[in-house]
This record gives sequence, C-alpha cells and structure tokens, in this order.
Amino acid sequence: MFKDLFQKKKYAVVPSERTKRDIPEGLMNRCPKCGTIQFSKELEKNLKICSACGHHFRLNAWERIAMTLDEGRLFEIDENLISEDPLKFPGYAAKLEQQKASSGLKDAVVTGEGEIGGYPVVLGVMSFDFFSGSMGSVVGEKVTRAIEKATEKRVPLVFFSTSGGARMQESILSLMQMAKTSAALAKFQADGGLFISVFTDPTLGGVSASFASLGDYNLAEPGAIVGFAGRIVIEQTIRQKLPENFQTAEFNLKHGQLDKVVHRKEMKALLTKLLDMHSGKGEPADVQ
Repeated sequence: MFKDLFQKKKYAVVPSERTKRDIPEGLMNRCPKCGTIQFSKELEKNLKICSACGHHFRLNAWERIAMTLDEGRLFEIDENLISEDPLKFPGYAAKLEQQKASSGLKDAVVTGEGEIGGYPVVLGVMSFDFFSGSMGSVVGEKVTRAIEKATEKRVPLVFFSTSGGARMQESILSLMQMAKTSAALAKFQADGGLFISVFTDPTLGGVSASFASLGDYNLAEPGAIVGFAGRIVIEQTIRQKLPENFQTAEFNLKHGQLDKVVHRKEMKALLTKLLDMHSGKGEPADVQ
C-alpha cells in the first residue's frame, strides 16, 4: 500500500504545437500495414520496404527507374506528349495542370531506353501519383510507341504497371487504348519480341485488362492488388463476401494469373536472369 503511494507515476508527454511545427514535414513515415513509424531516409535506403513487416510502399516512376536500370539511366522517349481535353470535360483541364504540378510528371507513364544487367531494353513505368495512373490517350499512345520502339530496336520490353483504370474524362478515347496497346503488343510478340510485365500496387481496370496481362512473364510485387473491378463492386454484384486476400498478388499467383511474386530487392536480379536467358547466353531462369 505505502509502496504504491510513493511510487513515481508515469505520464505521457504530449508534444506542444510549437514542437510539432519544428518537426520537418516528411521526416517520418508510418507503415499502412503494421503501423511502424520509420525515418523516411531509412525507408528510402531500404527501397521503401517496411523493415518490420516487409510492406512495399508505392514508388513514383523515377524512383522505380532509379532502382531498375543500370546506373538509373533512362533515355526518355516521347517525353513531350501531354494530355489535352478533347471532350471538354468539366474541370478536366484544370485537374491536369494540378496533377502535373503535384507529381512532377507530364502524364501517368514514363517510357524510354536503358539497360538492365547490361542488356538493352525499352522500359515503361506507370506512376499512381498522376491521376491514379489512369490510362488516357497519352498513356495509350506512349505505351504503343514504346512497344513499336522495342520492335524497331529488336530488344525486350519491360513494363511496370500501376493504375486505377481508364481515365473517365476521356471516355471512349480512353477505352480505345486497350485495343490499340494490345494490337501493338500482338505484333511485337509475333515478331519474337520478349515482354516482361510487372504488376505493382495497385493495377486495376483497363490496364490490367489489356497490355499489362499479356506478358510472356507476368510478375508482381508482394501484396500488390491486381484485378479488374474493385472488391466492393464485385461483392455488390455477386452478393457474396470475397476472401480477405482477394486480388492480392499472392492470391493471383495461387490461381494461375501470375508467374511469380518477386520481392523488390530481388526484382532487378530476376529481370537480368530472364534477359540473360532469352539472349541465348544464359541458363533457364527459375520463375516457379
């Protein structure tokens, strides 16, 4: 009793408003999966993978390029293609300018030439921070031109996808990109071209339903959501509760929709093995 009376009480320290203001914005990051708080610089050193649970944070296009291409060097193509407002959709032009300013990109995909493990490739990388990676006319055109560049150069095509679907502000012009990209890819593959498709979180809608799913190898990062319609829409349509891991990369792998789920730290090494194998110089790569 007396021990409890004289025991020092523990109090939680609540930071003052001034202290909060003094903490630089972006200094820390909280993992959305496990809640672990980490220094942003440490997270970046770990390729934006949570050190506690292994959650793969989303990357923007240039972060992905830096960790995929040799020396992070990309010779960008079609960098000046920009979206316009062909249907005069209310507010679309202003939103495009806002998206350019916030993301630092001109549209939702960056394409170009580079090398992976010393092998020349044409690379395409989508970025979710520009209009949720939605596919409009410019995205479809840049993807198609990247495929044609790989055909012309007779080099493999490697593509990292992330998308919320077709860009509704461009309506049918956006939906047409599904057929256009798929047709260009069919020509490329019929000519013997190698296409390695990598799904990142999330890849949904028209992108997943067209070129992204047509890879000679379909890979994905751990935990990436891959599918067409979202969970809520499907559950409301079929009036059934879906499994908790529905549409994750692991779920898709188990049901035969992917060839392999690849940890981000192992991605470049596997891409190099696949390129080496198809160059005729290397041994078959293990994608099981």
